[in-house]
Order: sequence, then structure tokens, then C-alpha cells
Amino acid sequence: MTAFHGADACLLDSVRELRARILFDHGRRPAFRQADGSHADDQDLDLGAWHFIARQHADGPPLGYIRLSTPATGDRFQSRTYLGSERYEDLLATEGIAVDDTFEHSRLVVEHRSRKLGLGQYLNALAIGAAHHLGARAMIGTSGTKDGQDRFHEQFGFRSMPGTRHYVEKYTEDVVIMFHRVADGAGRHHDLVARLRDEFPRIAADAPARLASASPSERQAPTALADVAGPDRDVWQPTLLAPRGAADFAALTTLLASGEVREVHDTIDEQLTELIRSREPSCRDTSEIEAKKREQVAGLALWEYGTWVWYPWSQRLVHVLPRDEFRLVRTDRNRGKVDRPEQRRLLGKRIGIIGLSVGNSAALTFALEGIGGAYKLADFDDFSLSNLNRLRAGVHELGVNKAVLSARQMFEIDPYLDIEIHRGGLTEDNIEAFFVGGQGVIDLLIEECDTPWVKIAAREYARDLRVPVVMDCNDRGMLDVERFDLEPDRPLLHGLLGDIKSVDVAGLSHQERVDLILSMVDADRISPELAASFGELGRTLSSWPQLASGVALGGALCGEAARRILLDLPCASGRFYTDLDRQLSPERSTVT
Repeated sequence: MTAFHGADACLLDSVRELRARILFDHGRRPAFRQADGSHADDQDLDLGAWHFIARQHADGPPLGYIRLSTPATGDRFQSRTYLGSERYEDLLATEGIAVDDTFEHSRLVVEHRSRKLGLGQYLNALAIGAAHHLGARAMIGTSGTKDGQDRFHEQFGFRSMPGTRHYVEKYTEDVVIMFHRVADGAGRHHDLVARLRDEFPRIAADAPARLASASPSERQAPTALADVAGPDRDVWQPTLLAPRGAADFAALTTLLASGEVREVHDTIDEQLTELIRSREPSCRDTSEIEAKKREQVAGLALWEYGTWVWYPWSQRLVHVLPRDEFRLVRTDRNRGKVDRPEQRRLLGKRIGIIGLSVGNSAALTFALEGIGGAYKLADFDDFSLSNLNRLRAGVHELGVNKAVLSARQMFEIDPYLDIEIHRGGLTEDNIEAFFVGGQGVIDLLIEECDTPWVKIAAREYARDLRVPVVMDCNDRGMLDVERFDLEPDRPLLHGLLGDIKSVDVAGLSHQERVDLILSMVDADRISPELAASFGELGRTLSSWPQLASGVALGGALCGEAARRILLDLPCASGRFYTDLDRQLSPERSTVT
């Protein structure tokens, strides 16, 4: 970690280029790239500010950066410019804080490859700790909201200021003012902030190193590595083209001529054979099947029949049957367990899923079984390397938002699904739209997030709207069912937390969050392994322990409960365990 204060021109230019390149984010924020291809983020606020640069090694390249501005440059604060001086000063006055006691942190940027190392948390904590050491009574700053940056700052004791959110073209997202009162502590990261506050004098005393240094190897990277563009991490919707229509025929022709199509996958003839056999299982004669296929396409050439689906994230063009025929064949093997009238009922249901780790397993199970035809997915987190122990995805998808990733996977199972995603997770701003927007109130909520406020607020909405809630806890196969559709006065989480409200759990400290989650999952019933992990979080463990087998089981349990609820089959409120340790114990074997 390197800190410098002042206006070292050479170092400052390097800092500005680093910031702009990361903010540009493969074209997401075009304003940070110049016409000549260079990146620039020149701000007068840099002069006189503290600058913190993070590297993995002392001589390594910079991986992250954050700026801390003191009241000496308060007239140039980003938050003052954003609000206007009069409104800025009124806001501080309302909080009982003097302008000269307020610091601002800004420009937190971290290279994509380092975001899951916790570097952003460390840099943010360092800037806050430095401000505390330098005498701040309060801190202020602007925060983006598209990817949950505002919720990230809330973990450090910041809160968003009402009425300050609006869209900023330069950042291509809504921006909000965040405020932090030093006396209130630093939220779940209070201990880290306190430690870095005490270490700040030593960090500040270190001589600033060069921002960029030569690689240990003098070999140049292959030119193609720099020339090839990275994947678009935001795209998630396929394009459906039915070439019988003139407009879709023209679009398909243009697409094929564009050079973007990497692979054409056409098995429509085999799919038609399956369609005939699904409708008439007793039909085995090859010539009869061929005659029925010709009757099905009704004079169209095979390439004209059905739908061509363009998946831009994989650059594949896939030929599939029309929607009703596609779904009839795809769910044909469900029959005997879920017959076609029930399949049609399920496809008419709308399902909301919050938290796409365990929730990803549920979402894919639902898509595979045909449970639900419309979905709303919410998660602010990106798929990271440490998620590969339990999420079905590949290394080429690292860095993709989990809601985007899940939508892509579901569309690759059924391109005719109706999916809406919320990349910032569930927030006060979108919670109503999540439950009631679009085609009406959702029929079922799957809640699989780790944030106490979301857990409680989502259940408050679900109870008010009589939406049943299902949750898997990924420990001892614990499945939680709350039938608010049948019991609208049922206490949240079976009353384990008393008459709790979402406003009661905003801004909890780390320990308070742990205690609350322990109460939610019933501390006396959790596995010994999970119980032992709570005291190690942030010390020897980076996060909750989870295994792919447990997540897969959770998806199966959620799927079973969802199908029962949506088809009006028996499924009562309660908490149920499918404990594999117990199920696989020798005494339960049915073989003597």
C-alpha cells in the first residue's frame, strides 16, 4: 500500500490514467476514454488530496486506488458539485455537522481481477480510517447504484441521503450521496477501519513508490491479447427470429453476414422426430414419422420452420421448434410425475428469486422442470473464482453479474422464458417493482440472500401481497416454507425473531448481523461445522462455508416445494431438514 499527499505531477498523471481506464470498464463509461484511445480522469480535486494505491507486491503494478479529500479542498468536493453548494451545506447543517469537520472519499477503483480479493473493502476501510485519524467528524461522498456500490458503502456505516439520487450521464447510472458520521462507527467493518486508522501514520510516512513498474519479465505479450476485446458482461437476452416473417428474415440474413456468428447449431429435423414421438409414443414406423413431419412443417423448408435463437454472449445461432412444440418436447419426460395440464399451469406462474448463489441452483432446477414461465432475478454480486466450488458455470464467465449469469443459463435451457433482472440486488428503490411490476404480482418468492434487511423487507412485502416464500439454508438440508398466501397474518420467519421489522436491521454491525442470522437459522439446530465457522469469519474464513452438493440439494428442495405450492399440492409452512449426515448413517440403510 502506497500513500501520497500533494501534487507530484508524474505520479498524479499515472493515477488519473489508472482511474480512467478502470472506470471506462470496456466501454461501459465512454466518457473516460479520449478520441486517441487514451484514458483520462483529470480533476482539480486531486490537488491537495490523499491518494492511496494498492499493489499485490511492493514492486508490482497497481491493482486499486482511492482518494481522500480533507476540508482544505472542500470547495471542490464531488458531493458539493453534485448537490450545489447551498444544498450541500444545508444537508450538513441538518445533520449537525460543520463543513470544516467533513471529509470526502471518492474514486474507489479496483482492477476486475482483484475485486474478489477484498481489495475494495481494504481500500475503503483505509480511507475511512485515515479520515478518522485526521480528525473527521463526518464523511460524505457520491456513490453509483447500478452494481450495488451504495450497498457496499452501507457496510461501512454510510447511509444514502433521501432525495439525492439521480442519473448522471458520465457514469451511465444513478448516483446518490452517502453520509457517514464517525461517532456512529464503521458498520460491519468497524474493526478493520479502527486497525487501519491506527496504521495510517506508518503508511503515510512510507515514501511513495513508482505507480507503474516494469514486469519481472521483459517479454512482450502477444499483440492479439491486446487486440481482442473482452466479453460483454452485461448482455443476457437472446434474440428470437422466425424467418417466415420478412423482418425476421432480413434480420437473420444481416446477422449471418455480420461475421459475429461463431457457430450455427441446427438439429430441427431431429427435434421434429422427437415432437412426433412425444405426441404419439406408439408411432415407430420411420416412413409414417417422416410423413407426419412433412405435415407438421406444412410446406415450409426446414430452415424456415420454428425459431432461430441468437445468443450474443456465446455467438451461437441455434434452431429450435416453435414455443409450444419446443416446450411439449422439452418437458415430455416430466409426464407421469407432472402431466401436461399441470405443466401448462406451472408455465403460467411468475417467480421471484433473490440471491443467485443457492438461488442459481433453484433457478436452473425450475427452468429444467418447467416450473414458471416468467422470472425476476436479483443479485448485486459478480460471479467470482471462489464461487466455482458450488455454481455451475465456467472460468470464461468470471466477473459476470450473478443475475446476468443465471438469466443466460436459463435462456439456454428455454429461450422462450420471460426474465427480468435486477443487477443491483433488491433495494428500497426497486422492491415494489420486483414484486408487482410488469405482468403483475409474483406467485412465489425464493429468498437466498445474506443481507438481513433484504430478508426481512422481502418477507414484509410478500406477506402484504400474500406471496409464499421458500428459502433453503444450505446447511443440513434445511428448507424453510412460509405460506403467506394461506396465512396472511403469519409472523415473519415463524416468529423466531419476534415482531421484527426491516427498519430494525438497517446498519447493523458485523457481530449484530452474525447474531441475527444465527437466530434466523435456529442456532441450536445448525451443523457443528457451520456453528464453528461463525467465529472464524473474517479471520481464517473469507465467507460462509458452502459445498456444491449442498447447493444442488437446495435447488432440488426448492423445486419440490415450489411445484407443490404452485399446483396446490400439500406443502405447509414450517422448517424441514433433509440432513444427509443422518440420512446416510449406517442404521438407516434398508439393506441388511
